[in-house]
Amino acid sequence: MIYILRLLTNFLRTATLIFFCRSSSIEKTSGGENVDIVESIVLSEEQIQTRVQELGQAISQDYGDECITLLCILKGGLMFLCDLAKHITSPVVYDFMSVSSYGDATQSSGVVRITKDLEESIEGKHVIIVEDIIDTGLTLSYLLNNLHSRNPASLRICTLLNKEAHRKVEIAVDYVGFDVPNEFLVGYGLDFKQLYRNIPYVFVPKPEYYQDQVD
Repeated sequence: MIYILRLLTNFLRTATLIFFCRSSSIEKTSGGENVDIVESIVLSEEQIQTRVQELGQAISQDYGDECITLLCILKGGLMFLCDLAKHITSPVVYDFMSVSSYGDATQSSGVVRITKDLEESIEGKHVIIVEDIIDTGLTLSYLLNNLHSRNPASLRICTLLNKEAHRKVEIAVDYVGFDVPNEFLVGYGLDFKQLYRNIPYVFVPKPEYYQDQVD
């Protein structure tokens, strides 16, 4: 009888420990943030991947055998670049720029500066800027002026998300994945305090996570 009680006690302790560990792993991310942050999903993983494939096919048709420089704007555009390039049949090379304008806040700071420049010259080359999202257009307008001064053969824009309702500068976008509402969006490259970029879908976070940081 005592032996059975000991077995039962050990079983209950083990079960409690497993439950606690699972609960902790569900509730916490590596940054210590609660992953129960999703208010609503705006774009599912399937929707994104389907549209990215369509964009890659459209770019391939437009450029044919011409070599394209895919200019990824870090950090947000990286996931989009990787998936997009898989569906482009034209020859491509990668290059990267990093532009500071967002920081940890949910709104653009209005200050634009290049923190990482291109590694190769784009003079005489066909360039597509690959963006995760176009919001106010202030950052991209600055980039366009900067890149045009480097004399590329052509310069186009491909963005996964287009938040036109929030635009402050008129921007002609050549390839658009989705027009999205004027909400704070996270996931698939888009971050909140540098977290959640790896989430494979795009979502609106719960207001309590960011409302005190919105202007």
